[in-house]
Amino acid sequence: MSDNQQAITEDQWHQAKAIWDYHQMHHQAHPVDVAIGLGSHDLGVATRAAELYHAGLFPTLVFTGGNSPTTAKVFPRGEAVHFREHAIDLDVPASAILLEPHAANTGQNITLAREVLADAGITPKKVLLVSKPYMERRSYATARKLWPEAEMVCASETLEFDDYLKSIGDEKLVVDMLVGDLQRVIEYPKLGFAIEQEVPEDVHAAYESLIHAGFTSRLIAS
Repeated sequence: MSDNQQAITEDQWHQAKAIWDYHQMHHQAHPVDVAIGLGSHDLGVATRAAELYHAGLFPTLVFTGGNSPTTAKVFPRGEAVHFREHAIDLDVPASAILLEPHAANTGQNITLAREVLADAGITPKKVLLVSKPYMERRSYATARKLWPEAEMVCASETLEFDDYLKSIGDEKLVVDMLVGDLQRVIEYPKLGFAIEQEVPEDVHAAYESLIHAGFTSRLIAS
């Protein structure tokens, strides 16, 4: 951790862990028609998608995502392009991968990936969403709103919270992201972007406490 990165207190760790656990849907992965790897800063999405492909859970994989301010320097050719290359390096056949290189948010990830599948003549009934660990619930809620006729199953890298903190190397940033995603889970249904998700009282209390403590860099204006 560099000098300009803020360590979190033990209480804040427990609050963030409660939100981390809530964000994960704890679905049991099972065979589906297609998987969609949601673009982000986290190449672990492509790693997990490759693992599940090799486990025989789906024949077709879509990587979706253009660029954001967070990912432009890391993935200069776009998130989906780099994810595809990483999956091919992990022995996923190029012929099994479809590419959607334009999406700029989760709603576009779902909508544009669905269009790419339709163009390929694929109309899936069961879809596996592969995302960052703390993005499972938001991607699920978004997909259920935009694609209600398909069964949605979520998956992500099987990392413990401490291991994820270490992998990113910036505790403050990770907690900011956890808080920001929870805000979207709460607020987006009101805007028509996602289905409603119940937030347990302890998770909501942790969220409010972390906002009060200044973990706000990923919040949207509401």
